[in-house]
Amino acid sequence: MSLELSPTAGFNQLHRIESSTLFQGVVIAIIILSALTIGAKTYDLPPLVEQSLGVMDAAITLFFLIEILFRFAASPIKRRFFMDGWNVFDTLVVIGSLIPLDNSEAVLLGRLLRVFRVLRLVSVVPELRFLINSLLKAIPRMGYIALLMFIIFYIYAAMGSMFFAKVDEDLWGDVAISMLTLFRVATFEDWTDVMYATMEHYPLSWIFYLTFIFLTAFVFLNMMIGAILEVMSEEQNAKQAQQAHDERDEITRQLRDVQSQLAELVSLSKSEQNGLGHGKMEDS
Repeated sequence: MSLELSPTAGFNQLHRIESSTLFQGVVIAIIILSALTIGAKTYDLPPLVEQSLGVMDAAITLFFLIEILFRFAASPIKRRFFMDGWNVFDTLVVIGSLIPLDNSEAVLLGRLLRVFRVLRLVSVVPELRFLINSLLKAIPRMGYIALLMFIIFYIYAAMGSMFFAKVDEDLWGDVAISMLTLFRVATFEDWTDVMYATMEHYPLSWIFYLTFIFLTAFVFLNMMIGAILEVMSEEQNAKQAQQAHDERDEITRQLRDVQSQLAELVSLSKSEQNGLGHGKMEDS
């Protein structure tokens, strides 16, 4: 019986280590150290420091390889490990980091993947994973808002090209350039200069700019934020419901264990009583 339970106990022990605060803190510290190492390599450094950074980079790569293998070993069901997108991302980044930097053909890819190791901070911190997952799930809803925003941009760009092309050909020459100009207006990048230039010829052109800014900077931006917050609220509710479901399952499992233990105790007590009864009968 102990031989059957030992693999499960081993997996539980590995899982406890992998999910411990100390282990997560060490991983986060190594990721931050990796980011600092990548940033330091962008400066002109003495040869000794560059060699030290190279050794440190190799040690960090080895640590990430051991860490991903440990997480894989701690997973009780190996197939489910690769069903998680974050685990797949971490594995690809770690494997890509094994590309040697002295290979001239793959040096750019190796450096890029080493830069992406900083993104592993997102996969390690649960709160960051929650934000990214909510953002990804909000993209379909944000897509419709972006489509409506594009329609508004196109309408205003066509109007601006028709009315203001004679004022400034560089800003309102065609629809494409007009849309770039409107993007400048929407980001409030010196948009008043653009407005005052057209107001010299069309005094009421401020209505054009104010209505456009009201739609894009206030209405559509708040709609984007609202869509993200709605998805985050749904994800939080789903997370709480899953936690409550897991707690109910754990309580049910504990109750079943208690019931089985009580049944064993009852059976043992009955067997002992039967043994005592047979003993008395033999004595008599």
